[in-house]
Amino acid sequence: MNGLRGKNVLVTGGTSGIGQAIAVRFAAEGAHVAINYRRNSAEASQTDELVHQALGQCMHDIEAHGVDHILVQGDVSKEEDVVQMVQDTIEKLGGLDILVNNAGIQIAADSNDQTMDQIDAVLNVNLRGAFMCAREAIQHFLAHEKPGVIINVSSVHQIIPKPRFIGYSMSKGGMQNMTRTLALEYAGRNIRVNAIGPGATVTPINRAWVDDPEKAEMVLQHIPMSRAGTSDEMAAVTAFLASDDAAYITGQTLYVDGGLTLYPDFRTAWSSE
Repeated sequence: MNGLRGKNVLVTGGTSGIGQAIAVRFAAEGAHVAINYRRNSAEASQTDELVHQALGQCMHDIEAHGVDHILVQGDVSKEEDVVQMVQDTIEKLGGLDILVNNAGIQIAADSNDQTMDQIDAVLNVNLRGAFMCAREAIQHFLAHEKPGVIINVSSVHQIIPKPRFIGYSMSKGGMQNMTRTLALEYAGRNIRVNAIGPGATVTPINRAWVDDPEKAEMVLQHIPMSRAGTSDEMAAVTAFLASDDAAYITGQTLYVDGGLTLYPDFRTAWSSE
């Protein structure tokens, strides 16, 4: 895609699922990638190897273009970690052009039984953490008077309620308006902010229904395209929104959901005409 080769990209939560696929896709496009991991470097080793493979498959000469990738540790719910993580990325890659806010968690429980510790844990990672990462990236873009791109990995649940996952729904609803607010505030400074809204996607976090035929059927019946998405499909849309091909798009959420947000229960007409 246009404009990604040679760019410096930070992907939070880049060690599995959608984040891992995004890191690999940007590497395949010729970008320098910083892969954020929260716990330990061993957790990131598989992504590191996949990025190596993607680099080997690039159509351009890696050495000539200087494509590189690094691992950066940091818990996005902790401000000091976020500041250090972004600084490490800038120092090791020589700058930052694109931030992908992908790190996220969810906790299941009836809303009346949710503790504030559970709510805070989800909001601190999914929303507060995403904002802190965006703030640090924007400060860098402004300080160097350079264009920048932020892509937030949100969810269809920023507009579709998700019972028993109230913290997740709250965080993604907040992410929608955070995306729009930052996009409006910094559009005049050549900083674009967009989001993708994945629907049901085959990732490790969704193994509970992916590996259970009965649960999988319950999920698929709500998807007009009758299948779950893949991490690679989410990564492709993320790369598009970050590329120069999307240079006139900001403040938007692009739903990648097989039609899940099209009110599938209305596929059959039920009016009294």
